Amino acid sequence: MSGSAGQPLALARSFLFVPATRPERFAKALASGADAVIIDLEDAVAPGEKAQARQLLAQAWAGLAPAGRARVLVRVNAGHTVWHGDDLNLLGGLVGLGVAGVVLSKAEHAAQLSHVAAVLGSGCALVPLIESVAGLDAADALARCPQVLRLAFGNLDFQADAGLACGPDESELTAVRLAVLLASRRAQLPSPIDGVTADTQDTEQLARDLLRSRRGGFGAKLCIHPSQVAAVNAAFTPSPTEIDWARRVLAASDAAGGGVVSLDGRMVDAPVLLLAQRTLARAADAANAADAAHGHGGPDHA
Repeated sequence: MSGSAGQPLALARSFLFVPATRPERFAKALASGADAVIIDLEDAVAPGEKAQARQLLAQAWAGLAPAGRARVLVRVNAGHTVWHGDDLNLLGGLVGLGVAGVVLSKAEHAAQLSHVAAVLGSGCALVPLIESVAGLDAADALARCPQVLRLAFGNLDFQADAGLACGPDESELTAVRLAVLLASRRAQLPSPIDGVTADTQDTEQLARDLLRSRRGGFGAKLCIHPSQVAAVNAAFTPSPTEIDWARRVLAASDAAGGGVVSLDGRMVDAPVLLLAQRTLARAADAANAADAAHGHGGPDHA
């Protein structure tokens, strides 16, 4: 399932979590500037509150405008948990009402995704969350499953599963992030979604994490607080300087009839031309995502 302007979630740069137990925050999350919102039935909900969380989500869903629903995913509990089946039963009723996608916690088997797709139907996008060693081993199979929109990386859970004690730069996870990226590329998916920055007050750490994400080929990031959204959106949007450079590269290449040319003292060959084309494509995708978020679709008072 490849990205297009008609698929806001494929273009989204920021994915903001909101607990399913806090329905009063749903519309606020959609109005936060986040390109997409993930209503969370998993980690943000205590075991004893799972049933209540599903009930609150079902009750609040009708109050969201269609434009908002198109930007909402629901994170369900992992397939091996006792809550998974009830989560799918709930979402089976919401799919016809416009739930756009499902985030699958601790995705590890293609069969899990096939089952979810069968229950929810072909109109529901799937985002497998790779947050275990087993999930990483299955990354290629997960990425190639029907209805998979993008891969996402659960950096904190992965560290715990692998027994890692990562430093602030998470250099220990460099190879893991590359594997997620390459699995996405092999399956011709949009760029993957990077994991969270846990400290919502540390803007410098967030900036460092975003630089790593973008350099590493990721195109989006999971957010756990609205204060992170603006920085995330900016990081995955080409700057005016980058856009200007890309346009000049294409113009120089066109003027040379597609041959090798020099621009600003740098040789413009096929790889540089491809980078320029991708920069302009990312700029267009960011604009489309921002447009979708601008009509955020809060409560439907019609």
